[in-house]
Amino acid sequence: MAVSPEGTPAPPVETLPPPPEAHTLEPGSDSGAGRLSFCTKVCYGIGGVPNQVASSAIAFYLQLFLLDVAQIPAAQVSLVLFGGKVSGAAADPLAGFFINRSRRTGSGRLMPWVLGCTPFIALASFFLWFLPPFTSLRGLWYTALYSLFQALATFFQVPYTALTMLLTPSPRERDSATVYRMTLEMAGTLMGATVHGLIVSGAHGSHRCKETALPGQVAVSPNATRLYSIAATVVAVTYPVCSSLLCLGVKERPGASARAAGQGLSFLAGLRLTVRHPPYLKLVISFLFISAAVQVEQSYLVLFCAHASRLHDHVQSLVLTILVSAVLSTPMWEWVLQRFGKRMAAFGIFGMVPFAILLAAMPTAPVAYVVAFVSGVSIAVSLLLPWSMLPDVVDEFQRQHQHGPGLETIFYSSYVFFTKLSGAGALGISTLSLDFAGYESGACKQAEQVVVTLKVLIGAMPTCMILIGLCILLVGPTPKVPSRNSSRSLGRRTSYSLA
Repeated sequence: MAVSPEGTPAPPVETLPPPPEAHTLEPGSDSGAGRLSFCTKVCYGIGGVPNQVASSAIAFYLQLFLLDVAQIPAAQVSLVLFGGKVSGAAADPLAGFFINRSRRTGSGRLMPWVLGCTPFIALASFFLWFLPPFTSLRGLWYTALYSLFQALATFFQVPYTALTMLLTPSPRERDSATVYRMTLEMAGTLMGATVHGLIVSGAHGSHRCKETALPGQVAVSPNATRLYSIAATVVAVTYPVCSSLLCLGVKERPGASARAAGQGLSFLAGLRLTVRHPPYLKLVISFLFISAAVQVEQSYLVLFCAHASRLHDHVQSLVLTILVSAVLSTPMWEWVLQRFGKRMAAFGIFGMVPFAILLAAMPTAPVAYVVAFVSGVSIAVSLLLPWSMLPDVVDEFQRQHQHGPGLETIFYSSYVFFTKLSGAGALGISTLSLDFAGYESGACKQAEQVVVTLKVLIGAMPTCMILIGLCILLVGPTPKVPSRNSSRSLGRRTSYSLA
C-alpha cells in the first residue's frame, strides 16, 4: 500500500507467461506449499540482529566516543558522520546493481552476499571503536573506518532485506516472517544499546570530571579505551554467529530467485522506472524527513544529557527506556496497522513532537523519562511503517508495469540510499553547528552557546522534520492494493512487511 493516489495505469505490455512456479500459490493463499516453518522464521529474523546491534551502539554512542574519548574536533566529527553515511548511501545502488546481476549459486542468489560480507564487517565494526596511538590523523582514521563499515553494512543488509520477497509466494507467510524479524531486530537494537552502554558506562561517569580540577580537556584514561574495546568485541562477534544461523535455517526458493534476476530489464532502466512511480516518491520523500529526525534525536540524546542538563547519571536508563518502550509498543502498532490501517498508524509518529520540545525546555529527570518512553513508542512506528508500505508499493508497481518480480532489490536499495543520504546531511550539518557554537572535545563543561545548540538539536530540529514528513505522507488518499477479491483485498491492505 502506498500513501498517494494511484497513478494512471500503464498501457498493457505483452510479456511471456510466467513459469509454472508462479502459479503454485495464489496471493493470500494458505496452501502448505508456501508455508514457512517456525525454525525458518526465527533464523530469518536472527539474520538481521547483527546490523541492528551495531547500528544501535553507533546511533547512541559513536558521537560521544569521537568527541570525548577520541577527542576529535567537532568539525572533524561532522566529516566522519557525513562521510560514513554518504558512503553507505552510495553503496546502496551499487549493491542493488551487482546483486541484481548476480547468478544463483548452490546457496542461492542473495545468501552468498550476506555470508561474504560477514567477516569483513565484523572487523570494521571492531576497529571503529579502537583508539589508535596517533592523534593527528584520527579524524581521517575514523572517516575511513566508518565509511568502510557503512558500505559493508549496506552490502550485508540489501540482500538480506530483499530476501523477504523470496522466502515464499504467500503474502501472509511473508508478513508472518516479518513479524519474527521485527521482533528479533528490535531485540537486537535493545541488546546493542544496552550491552554496549553498560560496558562503556565507566568511561563516562560523573567521576570523570570530579577527578580533575583543571578546566578544559580531560585526559583519556586507559580504562576508557579498554572498555570500548570489550564492547566492540561483543558487537563484532554477533556477525558470524547470526549469519551462520541464517544460512543454516533459511533457504531461497529456486523459482522465486530465478525470476527475481530481472534479466529482461537493465538496472538503470529499472531505477528510472522506480523513481518515477508516484506512490514510491511520496513514501521516500516523507521518510527522508522522518528518518533524519529520528537519527538526530538518537545521536544527540546522550550529548544533551551529558552537557546541556544534569542528567549525566541517567543516560543508560534513558536509552534503555526508549528501546524497551519501542519493543513493547511494537505489538500495539501491529494491531493498529491491522485494525485501523497505516494512515492511522502514521499519527503515532507525531507523539514525539510535543515531548521533544518539553525535554528541551524542562530537562529534569521525571520529564526525561516520560519523553524517553513516548519517544520509544513513536520511534517504533516510524521504523515499522515505511517497511510495511514498501512491499505494497512494489506490488502496485508490478501490476502497472508488468515487468515481472525483478525489481525488488532496486526498490529496497534505492529507498535505503535516499534515507541514508538525508541522515548524512542532517547529522553532518548538525554536528558542524556544534563546532560553530564552540564545542570543546573532551571538556567537562561546555559554553552556553553549545547548551543552546544542543537544545535546538534535541527539540526544534526533529520537530520541524517530523511535521514536514507527516504532511507529505498524509496528503491525498491511499491507493488500493492488489487483490483477487474483496475479502483478500481487505486482508492484504492491513498486512505489512518489514524488510
